Amino acid sequence: MQIRTGDTYDRRVVALLDYHVTAARAQTAPGSAHALDLAGLRAPEVAFWTGWDGETLVATGALKTLSPEHGEVKSMHTLQAARRRGFGGQMLRHIIAQARARGMRRLSLETGSWDYFKPAHALYLAHGFVACHPFEGYAEDPNSLFLTLDLSAPARR
Repeated sequence: MQIRTGDTYDRRVVALLDYHVTAARAQTAPGSAHALDLAGLRAPEVAFWTGWDGETLVATGALKTLSPEHGEVKSMHTLQAARRRGFGGQMLRHIIAQARARGMRRLSLETGSWDYFKPAHALYLAHGFVACHPFEGYAEDPNSLFLTLDLSAPARR
């Protein structure tokens, strides 16, 4: 997979992000979905990437800077037809590497707690994320799972 800076004006990217937001909101209780829309991905504190298998868009992911030492994983999504091929893991490792390169010491995320999100839970746990309390404006919510990764620890292989 080739990872590129994401173009939030590319119709293919817009379509995949629209599917991601719509699906996440459909699988989450009202008021508990926190996926960024296009305007959110265009914010200056957000770095956004797309993953391509040839000319096919297969994945998205973003890093939101919360502070100089703390980042948040956002907009992680893999095209349904491309799942279980390692693209999500590649994108997550890219985001982790970018956070480390920016000097961040902690990387956190919020994802849904429902069964629909179990593959995402497995991905994050396999990359060293652990459960944490809500962070940066999030509140306790039984529909959310909060995870964090200590970036000051050595990188996992």
